[in-house]
Amino acid sequence: MRTEDMYYNEQKRSEVMEAARRLRRKFLRYQQAEIVYSLSHKKLMELANAAGAIYRMDGIVLINREIFDEYLERFHETEENSAPKKED
Repeated sequence: MRTEDMYYNEQKRSEVMEAARRLRRKFLRYQQAEIVYSLSHKKLMELANAAGAIYRMDGIVLINREIFDEYLERFHETEENSAPKKED
């Protein structure tokens, strides 16, 4: 199989993308999470605490991405809930 064929093979690309998702870190240090989520330290810690996603051990603070992502979905605006309501 030629290199070009492997690159454009949709099944192979899907397998690679799925493997990358599985390898995604489950826990982030708060410094990493600030970059990933584009939040200030204060806001990140406030939201992560409210989500119950903070793990502390021996002076290390970790944030569970699964818990934090699920919590952030509560703030997801859709077209239905973001449009201003018209009064009759």
